[in-house]
Amino acid sequence: MLTKRIIPCLDVRNGRLTKGIKFVGNEDIGDPVETARRYYEAGAEKISINSAAIANPTLIAEGADAFGAQAIVVGMDVKRVSPSPSLPSGYEIVVHGGRKPTGQDALAWAIRCEALGAGELCLNSIDADGTKDGYELRLTRLISDAVRIPVIASGGAGSPQHMVDAVTTGHASAALIASIVHYGEYSIEQLKRHMSAQGVAVRMTW
Repeated sequence: MLTKRIIPCLDVRNGRLTKGIKFVGNEDIGDPVETARRYYEAGAEKISINSAAIANPTLIAEGADAFGAQAIVVGMDVKRVSPSPSLPSGYEIVVHGGRKPTGQDALAWAIRCEALGAGELCLNSIDADGTKDGYELRLTRLISDAVRIPVIASGGAGSPQHMVDAVTTGHASAALIASIVHYGEYSIEQLKRHMSAQGVAVRMTW
């Protein structure tokens, strides 16, 4: 049985780990490389470095050294919109922290990414990001059911149950987390134990 994954996300700006809500009001909360190493030792399967880090190749290299081949860089952000002929899914791809619409329908873009050879998709809901109110489950399920490659749910994790919801109701292969571990509310072990208790297959490393 394939196990579901937990992926801590590092929002990096100017070489420092930061966290905000909906990509605004980011505050400095530490060193990203040391944080990546700590999460690796705690049992996380991968580490995600957001698109702001792309301008800092040295940081990415250091993160890869700390976390091995499981370090990934992501940057696919989505915002809810009113459904229209050009955006039938009701979700639009946005860039620059959710501030610039692209006119690309999220579902159509996900299907195209798979056709172009993408091996995994990370979907971040700007509307949910940093709110701790739970993932955008409709979006996650919509895309998870439309593609054959793994889908990572991102944006909104505030409790262990939210992660269960992402991989069950949302059909995601993995759940991206940030605030709930950055601020010490939960450990990787606690999150995995809760998921396992709810019948979700996860890889236990202790």
